[in-house]
Amino acid sequence: MVDAALTAPRVGDTSNKWFKAFTDAVIALSSRVTGEDLDEQLSRTLPVRTLNEIGIDPFGIDVDTTRLSIAMLVYLHRYWFRTEVHGLANVPDGRVLIVGNHSGQVPLDGVVIALAMALDSEHPRFPRAMVERFISTLPFFSVWFPRVGQVLGTPENARHLLEKEDALIIFPEGVKGISKTISERYKLAPFGPGFMRLALQTRSPIVPVAVIGAEEQYPSVADFKSFARMVGLPSLPIIPQLFFGFFAPLPTKYRLYFGEPLYFSGDPDDDDAAIDEKVWVVQATIQSMVNRGVKERKAIFW
Repeated sequence: MVDAALTAPRVGDTSNKWFKAFTDAVIALSSRVTGEDLDEQLSRTLPVRTLNEIGIDPFGIDVDTTRLSIAMLVYLHRYWFRTEVHGLANVPDGRVLIVGNHSGQVPLDGVVIALAMALDSEHPRFPRAMVERFISTLPFFSVWFPRVGQVLGTPENARHLLEKEDALIIFPEGVKGISKTISERYKLAPFGPGFMRLALQTRSPIVPVAVIGAEEQYPSVADFKSFARMVGLPSLPIIPQLFFGFFAPLPTKYRLYFGEPLYFSGDPDDDDAAIDEKVWVVQATIQSMVNRGVKERKAIFW
């Protein structure tokens, strides 16, 4: 059963003639600037597999909103973060879990992974990402996230997508990963076991991804966790650049490393100890990839 807490009603809701014309114009402009045929690329990527015969997605994705968002976010991917992508060919067709390290205070790492899969691959995919429940309480994002295909992170939603042969981005560190301080950068927080039970239940391969560069985009020097809990937030980072009026992320250079798929077998209802062993393999693999990526880069910004 699909959890509707973060869904919009139908694909066509915002796709009136004016909005589609505006979207087409932005797509054309971004194509000229980047030198890419974004419309052709996105025609191979969208619509997603979960659209039914009358064009409705149960999670509320709006195709034109997604096209417009990609046409605008491509500048972040190409020119601000200057993303360098390795190993995209390791992503198999069909159902797959894209599992990576999480960081940066704002989930731009998920955005960049999705853009790389949609725009940089010879076999483009439109991945979905699992989002935290607190997102549904935020203005703008509570509406925008489902309209661009992002889904409330429940087991039911994840199973539904994988059964439709979708690609699913999961960050098992959760909020602990994204809210790390700069002193903890590139040290993975413990992974939760849910993604492994999901992989076993749906017989889905896991592609490990190392994200280098996101840790420094919004460097946090402290996290007021106690006050954050009082106001209902998962964290309250102290980010010096915001005090100087620089609200954009720092232009760090992103590097993405997609590893070879990992395949696991076993009972998804095994006890925690058995599941934790498999989780450890994935976390250790990603930590090793992260360590190697950090060691190989010459500088943070170029």
